[in-house]
Amino acid sequence: MKRRRTQSLASYFETEVIPPSFVAPWRTHQRSHRVGLNPHEPLTAPSVAMRLLLAGAVLLSAAAYYVYLPLPSGVSEPWKLMLLDALFRSFMQASDAAHALGVCHRIHLLNWVVSWVEEIEAHSCDAVRVADSTLGGVPTRVFHPLGGSQLKRGIVYFHGGGWALGSARMRSYDLLCRKMAKDLDSVVMSVDYRLAPDAVFPDQYYDALAASRAFLTPEVLHRYRIDPNRVCVSGDSAGGNLAAAVAQELSSDDSLPVKFKLQALIYPVLQALDFHTASYQQNQAVPILYRPFMARFWLQYLGADSSLEPLLLTNNHSSLDQRVISADTRSKVDWTALLSSEKRKHFRPVVKARGSPEVMDAVPHLMDVRAAPLLADQAVLRRTPTAYVMTCEFDVLRDDGLMYVRRLQDAGVTATSDHYEDGFHGCMVFSFLPMMSSVGQRSMNNYISWLDQNL
Repeated sequence: MKRRRTQSLASYFETEVIPPSFVAPWRTHQRSHRVGLNPHEPLTAPSVAMRLLLAGAVLLSAAAYYVYLPLPSGVSEPWKLMLLDALFRSFMQASDAAHALGVCHRIHLLNWVVSWVEEIEAHSCDAVRVADSTLGGVPTRVFHPLGGSQLKRGIVYFHGGGWALGSARMRSYDLLCRKMAKDLDSVVMSVDYRLAPDAVFPDQYYDALAASRAFLTPEVLHRYRIDPNRVCVSGDSAGGNLAAAVAQELSSDDSLPVKFKLQALIYPVLQALDFHTASYQQNQAVPILYRPFMARFWLQYLGADSSLEPLLLTNNHSSLDQRVISADTRSKVDWTALLSSEKRKHFRPVVKARGSPEVMDAVPHLMDVRAAPLLADQAVLRRTPTAYVMTCEFDVLRDDGLMYVRRLQDAGVTATSDHYEDGFHGCMVFSFLPMMSSVGQRSMNNYISWLDQNL
């Protein structure tokens, strides 16, 4: 049998259809238009430049794939949030790898990175004198506005970071407190409380309380020329938690001659009994604070084993068979009753009939009002100062803040809810370059404006 010869399409056209006399000049013409090639030399492999260009395109595509994240349509400046999230995820993954290899604790590596990137020395300017000091034995950065003969307002501020990250020496907090001091003619004391995992609850709370008590003493008020009738406690995220807890404790202390006039809480974290509130369900995959991160931060803060994280995320720790959780306590975090239908949307509560009773035995501080201020009794809330609570739509902690506003108002406290429909967790500290956010600037300006009108 005669063997059948196979041909490529190109060779067929060259040998059978297109005369060789036409093909040869055409090939020479194509070679002459290739940059750097001699038309009389054979074609060579791709140049180094082409290889680099191809590699760059592949790397760029990979980076875009890593950065891109589907986000809700209403979130402010989504590409900036994607970039922030990619940066944080990179740090988190690197810290997790270092932790798994036994190099160091994941939090220690994260804080080293934060310190290296963000921390700055205290430096004064024409309008504000800045110095590192102590307040009640706790390291504190003090921002003192210069000039003027009248007494100053006074603000004690607690930074965020899941009770484990951050510092008053970070550039973002330095700029925020500097602006507050200048715009409000206020002495601002930004407190560097101890951090997990080296310190766990109630250490952070005790540091915040000690600094606040010292701030309210006649000696400190006189030294910085602060008006005792115009003092405020404030903080963001975990710092908002500390501010709320301090406000509750000191407002109930009748031995204090001076008390806070205001409490200003920025997207505060206030409870750990329900990780399936409407906002936890809606925003569980929205950066920069994912739902598992918040459960991890809680366990680190309370000095508990990280292996309990899945139980918290499924609400096994707050199941109906947990006898230590009374009906009264459950009512204080009942978002189906405390939130408007607009915020509840289509979400449904996740309540387990039977759960894991050992969790409450292992982590009893989940029920401690000093750690979870939303669980405070109405009688305690009734004595707290006028409140400002900032919340963001795309934040797992949104409902913590909204429920607290409702409970404060029900207790007869004047409470202002400042909600940002395009906001995300942490947005206010991204009010300055290089990651300036429009919602961050709006929220910061409105926060300072509220303080100006009420303090």
